[in-house]
Amino acid sequence: MKVSKFLLQLSGCVFFIMCFHGISVAQEDPWKAIDADEKPGIASATFKGTRLINFHTLEVAGKRTLDFRISHRFGEIGSGSYNFYGIDGPANIRLGLEYSYDGRLMAGIGRSSYEKQFDGFLKYRLLRQTDTNKMPVSVTLFTSVFYTTLKDPNKGATGYDIYEPYTNRMSFAHQIIIGRKFTSYFSAQIAPVMVHYNMVREFTDRNDMYFISAAARIKFTKRMAITAEYAYSLNDYSKTAKYYNPLGIGLDIETGGHIFQVHVTNAFGITENQFLPYTTSSWGDSGMRIGFNVSRVFTL
Repeated sequence: MKVSKFLLQLSGCVFFIMCFHGISVAQEDPWKAIDADEKPGIASATFKGTRLINFHTLEVAGKRTLDFRISHRFGEIGSGSYNFYGIDGPANIRLGLEYSYDGRLMAGIGRSSYEKQFDGFLKYRLLRQTDTNKMPVSVTLFTSVFYTTLKDPNKGATGYDIYEPYTNRMSFAHQIIIGRKFTSYFSAQIAPVMVHYNMVREFTDRNDMYFISAAARIKFTKRMAITAEYAYSLNDYSKTAKYYNPLGIGLDIETGGHIFQVHVTNAFGITENQFLPYTTSSWGDSGMRIGFNVSRVFTL
C-alpha cells in the first residue's frame, strides 16, 4: 500500500452549439497548429482536448498555447418539469485558463461556483506513444491543489471556525494517465488517482481516497466524436454517506477554434476533488444532468 500510495502521489445545450457554430465556423482552427507541432513518428491527437467530460486526458496544450475553458453543469434531469428538468438549476460553473510554453509541461488555474473553489494544476507529458510501437502508450503526470473560500455557517454558534487554520480549506489530487491511440478513430486511457482532503466532511471519513478511472473516444466524422468516462472507488472512505461512481457520456463537436463538449453525467462537481469522491446522485434514479464544456484556444 505504501508503494502504491507513493506512485499515486507522483502522479439548453443545442442552442449554444448553434449560436457558437455560426460565429466560429469560418475561423482558422488553432488545434491544427498544435497537431503540427508534433514530431514525426509520435502519435498525435490521441484526444482532441485536454478534457474529455470531467476527466483530464493525457493531452497537453501545444507550444505557446493558451486554452480558455468554460464548464457548466445544470441541475438533475429528475427534478421534473417545474424545474425544466434541471435547466433552472442549481448550476455549477467553472472558468479556467491553461497554458503551455513548450507543449510538454502545462499549468492551469480555475474558479468553480460550487463550494466557491479555486484550483491550480500542473500536467507533464512523461512518455509519448510512437508510430512504430517502440513506445506503445503515452503517459502523463497530473497534480492539482484546491482551495475553498466557503465561510463556516456555524461560526457564530460554536465560537470557532472549522476552516482555521487555512490548510483546512485545501485538498489535492494526483494521477498517472496512461493511454493509447489504437486507430485514427478510437483512443482510450486509464488512470490511478489519489484524492486527499486535509479536512474531511465527517470525522469518521478517511482523508485519502483512491480511484481508477477509464475514458474513451470514438471519432465518427472529421469533427465529431462520442466520448465516455467512468471512475471506480477503490476504498471505503465514508462511513456515514452514500456516494456514487461518476459516469459521463458525451459528444465532442469541433467548430473552428472552438471545441464544444455536450454530455450527460451524474456528477455535479467539475474538479477531481468534487466529482470523484462526492457524487451524490446516480443514473439509476434519474440523477444525471446535462452539461457542456467550451474550449477556445489561442496561439501566443
